[in-house]
Amino acid sequence: MELTLTPMTAPELARLRGPLEQGYAEDLVAHRGLSPEAARERSVEQIRESLPAGAATEGALLRVGRVDDTEVGWIWVTLPAATGSRQAWIHNIEVHPEHRGRGHARRMIQLIEAELAQLGVPELGLNVFGTNTVAIGLYRSLGFEVTSQQMAKRIDPAG
Repeated sequence: MELTLTPMTAPELARLRGPLEQGYAEDLVAHRGLSPEAARERSVEQIRESLPAGAATEGALLRVGRVDDTEVGWIWVTLPAATGSRQAWIHNIEVHPEHRGRGHARRMIQLIEAELAQLGVPELGLNVFGTNTVAIGLYRSLGFEVTSQQMAKRIDPAG
């Protein structure tokens, strides 16, 4: 049972978009201090701007990971021409909860790297929240290196 990546269809993106927007909004609340309402607005707006033509957006590789006929997760990568650099960018990688812990995220990244290599893309980047230690460990084991770091400290305003 080998994992494969297939191009995401418009109906698949429509089904996955809501959970993507919600998950990103929750991260913005937890890590950027936005209110839930502001985070939801920002999440919806950023995803709409990043995928103006949905699954057919030029420069966006939206792929569904499948084992046999079962969808186990998906990955979204933007090609360098769309980001204005030499680096492709992972916007999201998701393994559905019931399929986690089986190496599917690792395999999806390896397969997308192979696809990018065929396209002549020399580098792949991503952001990861510092509290996501499982993802950080996975990315390091795949050869990703820290190239920048953003830090924050919450302070209590003078009362």
